[in-house]
Formats: sequence, C-alpha cells, structure tokens
Amino acid sequence: MQKCLLPRMDTNRFSPLEEMVFPFVPENDSGSVDLQLSKLEGIKKDANSIDFTVDSDFELPGTSKKNASEDVTPLLIEGPPGLIIVENLIDSVQDFLNGDRKGDAEKLTFLRCLSSLSQTLPYDETAESFIHDRIEQIVNALNMIIQQEPLHSLFTPTRQEVFTAITDLSSQEINLLFGSKEKLDLFRNLIRSMIALPSTKILNILQTVMPTGQYNTESLYRQTFQAFCEMLQSLVIQDPHLENLDQILEYMEPWLQSAKDQERERAAASMAQMLRSLSRHVNLQPPLHFQNLGKLVALMSLLCGDPVEEVTQEAAEGTHHLLRITLRIKCLTYDKKSHQNFKGAVKKCKELLEIYNIRQFYSNPFKIAQVFEVFLSPNELSQYIITTLDGLKNPKHPCIQQSAGILLVTMVKCAETRFEKVSDIIRAICGRLPIIGQFIARQHAMNIVSLLISKPTYTDIVLDQLLLHPIPFDRHLAELWRTLDVDLPNTTWILWRLLRKLQKCHSMVEDKMAFMAVAATDALYEIFVGNKLQAATYRLFPQLLMTLLIQMHHSIGLTMSDVVFPSGMYIEEEVVITCTPLSFAIQATKALLLRTTCWFEFYTMEKKKGWNLLELESDHIQGVSLLANVLLEKHVVLAQRILYLLIPLLNRGNEKHRLTSAAFFVELLRSPLARRIPKRYTIVRLEEWLHHENYQFRVLSLKGIDNLLCYHQGMEEIDGMIPAILSNLSEANERIVLLSISILRNLLNTMDFTTLKNTMHALFSLFSDVRPKIHLLAVTLFGDSIKMVKSKDKKEIEGRILESLIPLLLHLQDEDDDVAKESSRVLSIICHFLKWKIPREVYHKDLWHGRSGIEAICKFFEQKCRGKCDMLIQAAKYIQSDQVNLRREAIFITGALAKFMDRNELRTKGTEWLEEILRPQLYDPEPSVRIIAAQALIRIQRAVLAQPEPTPVLSRLRKLFNFIYH
Repeated sequence: MQKCLLPRMDTNRFSPLEEMVFPFVPENDSGSVDLQLSKLEGIKKDANSIDFTVDSDFELPGTSKKNASEDVTPLLIEGPPGLIIVENLIDSVQDFLNGDRKGDAEKLTFLRCLSSLSQTLPYDETAESFIHDRIEQIVNALNMIIQQEPLHSLFTPTRQEVFTAITDLSSQEINLLFGSKEKLDLFRNLIRSMIALPSTKILNILQTVMPTGQYNTESLYRQTFQAFCEMLQSLVIQDPHLENLDQILEYMEPWLQSAKDQERERAAASMAQMLRSLSRHVNLQPPLHFQNLGKLVALMSLLCGDPVEEVTQEAAEGTHHLLRITLRIKCLTYDKKSHQNFKGAVKKCKELLEIYNIRQFYSNPFKIAQVFEVFLSPNELSQYIITTLDGLKNPKHPCIQQSAGILLVTMVKCAETRFEKVSDIIRAICGRLPIIGQFIARQHAMNIVSLLISKPTYTDIVLDQLLLHPIPFDRHLAELWRTLDVDLPNTTWILWRLLRKLQKCHSMVEDKMAFMAVAATDALYEIFVGNKLQAATYRLFPQLLMTLLIQMHHSIGLTMSDVVFPSGMYIEEEVVITCTPLSFAIQATKALLLRTTCWFEFYTMEKKKGWNLLELESDHIQGVSLLANVLLEKHVVLAQRILYLLIPLLNRGNEKHRLTSAAFFVELLRSPLARRIPKRYTIVRLEEWLHHENYQFRVLSLKGIDNLLCYHQGMEEIDGMIPAILSNLSEANERIVLLSISILRNLLNTMDFTTLKNTMHALFSLFSDVRPKIHLLAVTLFGDSIKMVKSKDKKEIEGRILESLIPLLLHLQDEDDDVAKESSRVLSIICHFLKWKIPREVYHKDLWHGRSGIEAICKFFEQKCRGKCDMLIQAAKYIQSDQVNLRREAIFITGALAKFMDRNELRTKGTEWLEEILRPQLYDPEPSVRIIAAQALIRIQRAVLAQPEPTPVLSRLRKLFNFIYH
C-alpha cells in the first residue's frame, strides 16, 4: 500500500482539559444580555442581531473568530491539491476498506488519509464522488474501529483520529452520524467510547502498570477529549435549523445522568463546549427543529446541583450559553399575536438576570427554573418536569435528589397554569415513585401532584390519571392519596370533583361496573385514612355518605370479574379472589364515619350487624334505615343536612340510586325539621311510591307515612290514602302488612264509620294469618277499633263483631302466648260492647282442660247468636289449621255447637258439608285430633237423628198428668 506523504499536524495541537474549561463571567454579567426592549418590534426580522456581549478573552483554544469552520480544525492543505496526492489518498482509503488486516498502524493511516481527503472535497470532484459513493463503507469501517477500542484503557490516538476525521468530514457537510441505523449506531458508539473511559487517575495507573512508551496517557486523554468536543461542535455549528441537536441530546442524556462522576463530568464539559460554540457561531434560521429545549434545560439544571464541583461549574457555564440560545430561539418562533406576552417574558427575564448573577446558577440551581420558565412553552415545561423527575431516582447522590425536588416545586409554582401535558407529568411521577427511595425526594414528587391538583384547571386531569392504576392502590399510590397537601380553599373542590366522578358512574344502567367507580371509592378511602382533607370531608359529609351508600347498593353481588377494566391494565389473581367492589365501598364508609367522629354510629352498625345488612340485596334498605336512625339520634345537624340534600336526589339516577336515597329520606322524616319541608316533597311523593310497582318503594312509602304521623303531620292528606293502605293488608310481604296496620292504628281517631267498618273487615281477614306478628297486631287493632264505634252504629257493626267470636275463642289456645292473651282481651271488649254477661269459664286458666266449660261457652254463644250468624262456619274454617291446638279445639267446638243448635235449623242447612270436612281428620297424624273428630261426627249424627224436643206448653202438661196419676 502506498504511504500517504502528506504532512501531519502537530500531535500536541489540542489544549489540555484545564484550558478548555472557560472561566466564569464577571459579577456584572447580568448586563451582558442587551435585550433592547424598545426595539422588540423588529426582533422578528433579525433575531440574530441581538447583542450578546461576551468577554473577548473567551475563545476556544487553538481557534480564532474568522469563521465557523476555522473554529474547529485548521485545514491541512492550502489551495487546490495536486492530482497525484488526491489519488494516493483515495487509494489508501480504498485499500483499508477492502483489506482484511487492520492493525493499529493501518487504522491510523486510514483515518489520517480520510481526514486529509476531506480537505480536497471543495477542489476535487473525484474525491467528492469517492466519498459520497462509499459513505456506508466508511461508516461501517469507523464503527468497526471504534468498537475495537478498549473501554478500560487509552493507549493509542485511534479514538482521537476517528473524532478528527468525522469533524473534518462534517465541516464539508458529509453526514456520517445521522439518518440511517448504521450511522446512529456509530454515533452511539463514539459517545460511549469517550465518556465511558475510566477516570484519568485510573488511566494513569494503567500506564504505570502497562507502560507503552509511545504516548503520555494524560496528554493523550486531553487531546482525545478535545477532539471529541470539537466533533460535537462540528455537528451543530453548521446546522442553522438545529436538526441535529435533538439527536445529540438523546444520546448524551444517559451520560448526563450517569451515576459515575467522571462520566457526568465529561458529558457536562462536552455539552458546555457545544452550547458555547452554538451560542457564538450559529446563525439560527427558521424553521427550527429542536423539540427538546425543556429536557435540555432540566438536564443542565440538575447538573448545576451536582455534588462534584467540576460538574457544577461546567453545567453553570453551559446553562449560561443555553440561555442565550433560548432567547434567540424564542425571538425567532414567538407568535405575533402573543407579542405582549413575549415582551413581558423578556422583561421578566431581564429583571431576574439583574437580581441573579449567572455565577449563582451552580450554587442555587433552583434559580434556573425562575429564569427559564418565562420562555418555555407548555410542552417544554412538561419535558422539564418529566426530565427533572429522573433526578429523583439517583440514590447515590442525595444532593441531586434534593436539587431535583426544589427545581420541580419552583418550576410548578412559577409556571402555575401554563402546563398542557399534565397527564404525562402525573404518569411520570406515579411511575417513578417506587424507585425514589429518599423520603425528602418522595415528598417533593408528591408535592408536585398536590400543586397541580389544587389548580382547578388541572384537577380533573390529575384525578383521571391517578385513578388509572390497578386497585387496590399499591403502597406508593396509597401514600400519594393520603399525603395530598392542598390549601384549605381548594380541598373542597378536589374532593367534590372526585365525588362527581363516582356519582357519574351511578347513572349507568349496566350489569357491569365501571372501573372508575371502584377506583374512586378506593381513592376516597385513602383520603379519609390520610385525613389531610378533613375540613372538606366534614363539609361534604352528606354527599359523601349518600354516594358511598349508593355505591354499596350498586356493588352488591358483583365481583372484580364484573368490573370493566381499562385496556392493558393487569389485575393480580389474588385481588380478583379476595376483593370485591362492595368491600371497597364498605371500608370507605367506615373510614368516613370514623374520620367525622361518628363513633356511636360506627359501633352501633357493628353491634346490630348493620354492615352485614348492607351487603345483602334483600336487607340493604334495612341497613340504610338503621344508619339513618342512629345518625338522627346522635348527630341531628348532620342528619338534617342530609335531609335537605336528599330532596333533589329522590328522582335522580336509576332504581338502586333512588331506593337508597328514599330509604334514608323516610327515616329522617321523624326529624322535627321535616315539618318545614313542603308537602309536595313529602306527602305527594309518598303517595306516588304507595302505588309503585316495586314493593320496596311501597314499604318505604308506608314507613314514611308512619314517621310523619309521629308528629301528626299531613293527617288530612294521609286519610285519603287509607283505601290504598287497606289494600296492602292482603299483600304477601309481611313488612308491608305490619306497616299498614301501624298506620291504621295511628289513624283510628280520624276515621269515619264507613272507613272504620272497612278497616275492621280487612283486619278480620287477618285472624287466620299464620304469621304471628300480623295476627297479633290485627287482633289488637280490631279490639281498638271496636272501642271507636259509637252507640248509634252498634247495630250496623254487630254482625261483623259476632263473626269474630269463635276465632277469638279458638285463639285462646294459640301457640303464641301473646296472641292468646290478646284474644282474651278482645273477647272481653266484645262482651262489654254487646253488654253480655259472658260465662266465667272464658276467663278460667285451664278452660280447655275441662270440656264442660267449653260446652257452656258454646251453648251461651249459640243462644246469643242464633239467627244472627252461623257459628259452625266460623269453627269449620279452623278445622284444617296448621296448629294442632287450633285444629283439635275447632273440631271439639264444632261438635259442641251441633249439640246445642236447633235441630230443625240443623236439618234444614244439612250436615253433609260439615261431615266432609271432619272425615279427613279421622286420619290426622295427631291421635287426639282423630279421637275428637270421631266424637264430633257422632254428636252431629245424633243431633240430626234425635227427636225434636217438645214445646214448653206440652212439656208442662205432661208433667201435670204425671203428677196427677202418680
């Protein structure tokens, strides 16, 4: 291979590292940015005409201010090169590209020839064509060379020559680093090859251990690093549209945040030099393609708080130049419509620079946020926040975490409502919380959430993002909810917006449950546990309690499999098995009661199994009623606030929503405050529910009416509902019947005779009801109704009263002692009403132990009621009773009545129907029933077959004749 005979540059042409770190600007540097506010109108026309006065001593070593290309590398060849030289250079490069043996000497020769060949491009079309046709081969060769360089040592100038060659080609607009995947891989490897080297101390030790004798390691390192910095500068100084800056930042970012001090120092120094060169030599032109200004500002800000002083100084210098670049960018891109805003931003920046010296950037990095905030767009602000958050993840350097936290809080407070991608910021914070170990750093991150959520513009956005996490929230998200630190005026607004998100889910009529409903419920629980929003919790207590009770009703019977999760969200199997939507609602309700000091209500619900009632579909309304009653008993003020809240809620939402609201509402009607509520919200609504097709609404209507009657409210309007209430006595639902009887008892004093008569008729139909409570209340109210009958109406009601004698007599033997006692009491009332002197046997303690007493009573009733009512029919109704006692005594009374009845009347009516009822009882499982049934049948047959008794006149004559003849 023909050797290249071109003269080489002095190997010591690069300055040491100490010389390339520029001194700081003087104390009066705040005046170095002459913004010329008075000439702002013309700033758009010539954005680069702004006078940025810089000390003339600030020059890159080895460069002059002639032009941008001279700033990087002086040309090796002056004037047009000879044809033979160009051919030799091309041959040398081609030989390397085609050759197999590639040792250090061949690599150096190739790189130097490539660098020299780049100088011929302006003068030789052959060289230019050769380079352009072999770009891909050159990139691959450079990539191979740089990958073969060891990362743990620096013994040859190969790296330096690679950087120099790329710099020379870049100055001739030959792109080797951007575009294709191979080029980007080369760029990544170049950065890694330089920045990942060990520290200079280790490199010196390696030279001592393994001396090569060719190069001084310290000098070689400085020259190599300077070549690397010049390579980066060459990529931007001829880029007026900043197309390459984004790509450079992308590959430099991990090194700027490296955990190794020497790597951060090199990255910061190279970025500072690149920014300095960019701020001095580049004439920016629209359109600008740099999209990551916020990220770059954040990275430099973090480095200004670095624990390594060299890194801090380099970062502060770079930040100074970055501010100049930012001003130029904004002058080119600001919108004329927002001229006044931009003018104000520039003025604010100038004022801050007058207060803060640039030197203070490295000692007070948070001031960077104040200075740059006025120029960053909403998108750039989001970049800044997200990038700064990464600084909180650095566990090795707590001071960086602390600086990042202060920078975050400062920027959010300064920018306030100018953020646009708030959801991205919140997502970034939530994603980084698990890896932020330092307590103060975690607090800073969570403070950002508190600051953003307290702004009404962002509240919903922040809430939506926080709720889009798997439930139950992990300990990091739970901590975030519990530690929300918001100013008092904003706490109610935040809690209200969260509550509204839960309420909106209740308006959906679906078999499934929205994930947002369960997540919002869990969030409320965490907020109650943290107790940071205590004032808002008290203020919104009525809304919170009712919403959670409604959420419980919607959650009954659902599992986590019934929850519609957002796409892509994974829920652990253990959560699906152990948790339910209902469990989230109950724990939130418990926490709410405890945090609002409703201790009595909480323990009463536990003692009376109220929480268990709330979990069941059939008993949920009862559980709600229990809680309402206890709350009304101990916290009247809270209960009254809920009462006013419920009025508009009763007709909203689906049926479960209205049922829960109605259950709480009717219980609060016992409050004296209910008197002030207009009747259209109480009486009218209760009457509508009384005719509702859902029996639960009818139950609540009756309960509400009963509660109103406690304070004698709406008596006249309720009187008009009595027909509907009487119809409810035939309902199968026991609760409806019991409530109806209770209401009728309260209305007895206001009933006219017709209504009273209808009521007694309806109550008598319940005497044979097998439900003890209904039977007892029906008998009691029947007796009370008799007392209300006036003397003039006795004849008209007498028939109905006589029909009740035998049932009452039979129920003296009822299995329920209360029913038996009440039957005895009502019998006495009837006898008093009819003015009968009833046989004493009725009141005998062991009436049924001696049959003579029963027969005497039957004989008395039969004589008193003859021709007025059919007592056999009354007794026959109980022959098939489920209770053995009633069945047996009904059979006995039937036989006794047949014995004392008029024979002619008995024959006229016939006894076949009665015998058909009695014969099956001969096979009753109970022996005593079979015996008495047989006796009753014999009595009936004898009564029918017996001769009629003589009239009283004939009897007396027979006695007279017997006396005469005897």
